Amino acid sequence: MADTFRLTLAQLNPTVGALDANADKVRAAWAEGRDAGAQMVALPEMFITGYQTQDLVMKPAFYRAAMAAIDALAADCADGPALGIGGPYFDGTHLFNAYYVLQGGQVVARVLKQKLPNETVFDEERLFVPGPEQGPYSIGPLRIGTPICEDAWHPDSVCETLAETGAEILLVPNGSPYYRNKLDVRLSHMVARTVETGLPLIYLNMVGGQDDQVFDGGTFVLNPGGKLAVQMPVFDECVTHVDFTHTADGWRAVEGDKAPQPNEWEQDYRVMVESLRDYLGKSGFKKVLLGLSGGIDSAIVAAIAVDAIGAGNVRCVMLPSEYTSQHSLDDAEAVARALGCRYDYVPISAGRAAITETLAPFFAGTAPDVTEENIQSRLRGLLLMALSNKFGEMLLTTGNKSEVAVGYATIYGDMAGGYNPIKDLYKTRVFETCRWRNANHRPDWMMGPAGEVIPPRVIDKPPSAELRPDQKDQDSLPPYEVLDAILTGLVDDEASVADLVAAGFDRDTVKRVEHLLYISEYKRFQSAPGARLTRRSFWLDRRYPIVSRWRDPS
Repeated sequence: MADTFRLTLAQLNPTVGALDANADKVRAAWAEGRDAGAQMVALPEMFITGYQTQDLVMKPAFYRAAMAAIDALAADCADGPALGIGGPYFDGTHLFNAYYVLQGGQVVARVLKQKLPNETVFDEERLFVPGPEQGPYSIGPLRIGTPICEDAWHPDSVCETLAETGAEILLVPNGSPYYRNKLDVRLSHMVARTVETGLPLIYLNMVGGQDDQVFDGGTFVLNPGGKLAVQMPVFDECVTHVDFTHTADGWRAVEGDKAPQPNEWEQDYRVMVESLRDYLGKSGFKKVLLGLSGGIDSAIVAAIAVDAIGAGNVRCVMLPSEYTSQHSLDDAEAVARALGCRYDYVPISAGRAAITETLAPFFAGTAPDVTEENIQSRLRGLLLMALSNKFGEMLLTTGNKSEVAVGYATIYGDMAGGYNPIKDLYKTRVFETCRWRNANHRPDWMMGPAGEVIPPRVIDKPPSAELRPDQKDQDSLPPYEVLDAILTGLVDDEASVADLVAAGFDRDTVKRVEHLLYISEYKRFQSAPGARLTRRSFWLDRRYPIVSRWRDPS
């Protein structure tokens, strides 16, 4: 029996629906593995279609085209290493999430996913049928067990069966999207599988953004007992060759490179950058614009945009009214100058006067209120969308998670836009993220300039929408430290009102925040998608009814 085995791991970025382009990536990785003397080249879960496909995968024309693309790969990659790739499989009756093993021009094994995740952003029970128990397949001297993603997250189940039926290593292809500190969760589960089975384990993840999710890579290889042998970088496309040797105790991975792991602040920021970059690239946009108010939220969105696609592709627009302070004008221009992007000045006073005059007969005898404030916001949205339509630049919206949660944004106004990079970032984290960006620059993935790109005054001044004289956010909201703590309880932890009161928060304040959270559901339903950073982001993670009369009685 041969005592060595080389496995090439391709941590790559597919595009949902781009079957030919995804197949081209596979061929290139396979050729790299062949040239390196690999016996097998492995791609992640559902790679041929991209991930997540949602209901698209149930369309017969789509899954048939995906299966045909895999058959074509088998023919094209016949002379060389085996190829493992994820894709859909339809058996004439049922649709499965499958992992295909191709060798010698044929499909020599087809593994069907058994444990279908149906939580957070996943709806696989809607899309697929669970596969039956299966054993390992043989490639050269090795018997390989392939639990697909969720299959390896459960104890005493799929992995144990594979070990009992002769698997010598476990290859786990994944489409695992980022949330904060998720690598620790993955390692915990996979270490447990190596302890239970006594086998080496390869956790192979994809990279790249898809809608609100970013697949962060971080592929790793463990030896029995959970000892880390190889750690691939997060977020980057890369192809790595991993060698296994046969010892008296079984197969073991040879120690390889271990890429350093950035801290959570850097990873969150990179998710926002990569998410926007891929959302634009995969949807065909090359340029963006945003309203730059002189406040902290638009400043960090401008920085993210410049880091994602370069200053020459970002337009910042100041749309002042009579309530816009001179320091906001100065601060907006300072941010645009520091980032090196285009800065346009478009006053809204004339347009607002025209709208006020038009509505005057209808508003006669009424006192000014939030209606007039919202006219300003909606006029800005109209002007920004006109620029977007005329010049083909996607409009970015800039509401943070705190504002999105309590509806502190104007629908069809400052909520207008195609993408929101900070949608899952609470306001208190916006402050710290700005400070982090000023102090850190990563030239390998940030296209923006190094140094202080957000002036400290923008970070330190009291937040304001500037829709009336001397307005401050805390005129109508609790201090953000309090608001974010309450929202973290209500949204991220699903805590009760009683839980939060017991933790020391004022009950009236908690009830008011709860009320704002529930009555703003209709706004979130119509809001732009944005980068997912937590397990309870607004969209697929948290699906509440738009209309609901329930309130926590505790």
